[in-house]
Amino acid sequence: MEQLQRYLNHSKIDVVFKQNKDDFVVTEIPLYEFSGDGEHLVLKIRKKDLATWDAIEILARYLNCSSREFGYAGLKDKNALTVQSISIHRKYEEQLKSFQHENIKILETTYHNNKIKVGHLKGNKFFIRLKRVGAIEKRKIEEALGQIVTYGIPNYFGFQRFGVEGDNYKKGKDIIDGKLKEKRRNLKQMYINAYQSYLFNSWLSKRIEISKLIDAFEPKEIYEKLNLPLDVVKRMKKQKHPFKLLTGDLLSHYPFGKIFTIEDLEEEALKFYKRDRVPTGLLSGNRVKTSIDLAYEIEKEFEEKTGEDGARRFAWVFPEDVSSNYKEEKNWMEIQFYLPKGSYATEVIAEIIH
Repeated sequence: MEQLQRYLNHSKIDVVFKQNKDDFVVTEIPLYEFSGDGEHLVLKIRKKDLATWDAIEILARYLNCSSREFGYAGLKDKNALTVQSISIHRKYEEQLKSFQHENIKILETTYHNNKIKVGHLKGNKFFIRLKRVGAIEKRKIEEALGQIVTYGIPNYFGFQRFGVEGDNYKKGKDIIDGKLKEKRRNLKQMYINAYQSYLFNSWLSKRIEISKLIDAFEPKEIYEKLNLPLDVVKRMKKQKHPFKLLTGDLLSHYPFGKIFTIEDLEEEALKFYKRDRVPTGLLSGNRVKTSIDLAYEIEKEFEEKTGEDGARRFAWVFPEDVSSNYKEEKNWMEIQFYLPKGSYATEVIAEIIH
């Protein structure tokens, strides 16, 4: 229990993390191996100080073609050194042999029988360097990493999702409420997606707050404040994981699989602790399944008609291949880990340094 309380409440670690090409490296892991044959040329590129769309536009201008001819699996950070695969018709292969750009390097090429589509990635590997890490900070970081390896992390959307000013979600809400018109389809969708993400993050914060209170107090002291039945709070209190499952939660097999409604709270909580499944949260919209029972009583506070398709998102993820290397002479801590697609490395850093 003491370890759990440290996990939930450990103090801020005063170190420096700057998101740049030297201290933040992202390597995309494709969903499948490319066939080596087909009409599409797959370029494995390394880029720095460029968003994915910036790199694609540079390549499109060089080839004198539309940027829409390129395929990509995911958008990678601008303020980083990133490695990812993009595709283009192989008719451009000869032209690309002489391509040179100071911020884009084509590392290797192969072929595939179809264009790479958004979402066609397994996940990403990350390298992150923290600076001004003294002996005390080193110990705290290693302890935090141990907790992350044991329990995983909340799957919040990162700040990148909300735009430079952090207020894209407000524009999304205004569009939904009819207060703002946005004719450009891609921008309209981006703003509404940001609002969906904001609602999800708000729901996740609420559930984590409830979980912390259940850990911190005896059931009789807290159940009325939480507006939950005493017997359910007692059952939640016994769960090993810091994120407490509720009756009616929608779970998903992890790292992929079907979504289903929880039936046996104790059994599913144990399987969650063992990383076999995770709870999911709502991305509000059309054609999406909602939770039921007590879980829905909380979820419905964050449910809105957005006009876009909805989805379920993992509420929790488990970083893999976590390792750290302390460089005492420079006071650097270098951390490496893998995350499934759609999860944010900056949220891992936030969990470490609070």
